[in-house]
Amino acid sequence: MDLADIDILLVGDSASMVIHGHDTTLPITLEEMLVHCRSVARGAKNTFLVGDIPFGSYESSDENLLKSAIRILKEGGMHAVKLEGSGYCRVSAVRKLNQAGVAVMGHIGLTPQSVSLFGGFRPQANNARAAVKLVEQAIELQDAGCFSIVLECLPDCVSAAITSSVNVPTIGIGAGSNTNGQILVYHDLLGFLQHPHHAKVTPKFCKQYAQVGKVINDAMIHFKHDVATGIFPGALFSPYILKHHEREIFVELLKKSGYFDAASGVEASQF
Repeated sequence: MDLADIDILLVGDSASMVIHGHDTTLPITLEEMLVHCRSVARGAKNTFLVGDIPFGSYESSDENLLKSAIRILKEGGMHAVKLEGSGYCRVSAVRKLNQAGVAVMGHIGLTPQSVSLFGGFRPQANNARAAVKLVEQAIELQDAGCFSIVLECLPDCVSAAITSSVNVPTIGIGAGSNTNGQILVYHDLLGFLQHPHHAKVTPKFCKQYAQVGKVINDAMIHFKHDVATGIFPGALFSPYILKHHEREIFVELLKKSGYFDAASGVEASQF
């Protein structure tokens, strides 16, 4: 499928887990995120692109916030950034970014960058008061200037309440059907990785639309077998040859130079 058929591509800090092998999103750096952003931008020319601002690259000051966001747009080729969390600091950050000309996608519910506060990857809004608080947070982020809001790991009814309360699109991930859109991690929905580490961190809400990882693993086993048994590369996949008379000259030159083992290797070669 042409990537132009997808409305938005998010270059997420989940790359920390599914590409770099970490247990959380926290270790990935801004420099690493920029590499991923540039790669996606080169391949997806007709899709709206959003880049995550990674943990540790914006919290210390407004200057760092603006520098990180601007780099994601200028160097990463993104059209907007995503900022996790809510509350006064995040609302203020959204306003500052908007004032600088940076479009911001919000993200509430389970915010993986706050995993140390949550005590792990835990679903949010598990009581009525917490659910009301999330509705309030979504409205605050909208009013601050977020053009859309990701809702992660929420009960379906809470997502319905938020979606009905804001005038910007909501995008669900493990948040039921009552959102304006849905997002899943590329590696999760494709069943891309089969390593036990990845199985440990694949969320329960993810539907696998393929098992690409199994196809890759089977191909690697087949490759190893063909190499070990001499099937690969064979003549079919060894297209670069010396013409017969050049081969004979090659052998003679090797012998004259005293490279007798090399000459024997040529004479014993299959093709």
